[in-house]
Amino acid sequence: MKNLSPLAERFVLHAGEMGRHWGMSRTTGQIYALLYLSAQPLNADDIVDSLGMSRSNVGAGLKALASWRLIEQAPQPGDRREFFMTPDDSWEVLRRFVVEKRRREVEPTLLLLREVLHREALQEDERQDQARLRALYDLLDLVNSWFDDVQKLSPQTLERLMRLGSRVARVLDALPPGRRE
Repeated sequence: MKNLSPLAERFVLHAGEMGRHWGMSRTTGQIYALLYLSAQPLNADDIVDSLGMSRSNVGAGLKALASWRLIEQAPQPGDRREFFMTPDDSWEVLRRFVVEKRRREVEPTLLLLREVLHREALQEDERQDQARLRALYDLLDLVNSWFDDVQKLSPQTLERLMRLGSRVARVLDALPPGRRE
């Protein structure tokens, strides 16, 4: 890796390893990390030079990051090449990542569960399976609805809520019984 500080190189390598766990390739994770750390937008050639990747791998990684909505184009005056950058707001990056994970993983699972739960169970073992799948569906549906509500909160409010952690239970317990739901 050219022209990267030891800290940046370590982060880029780590992001590549983590990318595989997040549903993207190692190279895509590394490209994201490089763009995240870069003070200015980069084009594909800059990324090839910095990371020592092939042009085709960089192109595929940029396409993947665009499909995740984790990068944005940043046109440069007088230059016809495409330049890319990450959003400055880390809360927005997290929101986009979670929205895409939900779209790619949670929503298809909810769809499948709805389908299998709407057909009649014919045998006892199917009824037991449906009961377990109903519990899973109810949990995923609740998390999905909660996420819709959380997205309406400002980053500042969301941060305050997160900092409350388990102390939020005390707030809920202090509510009158009819207002706890």
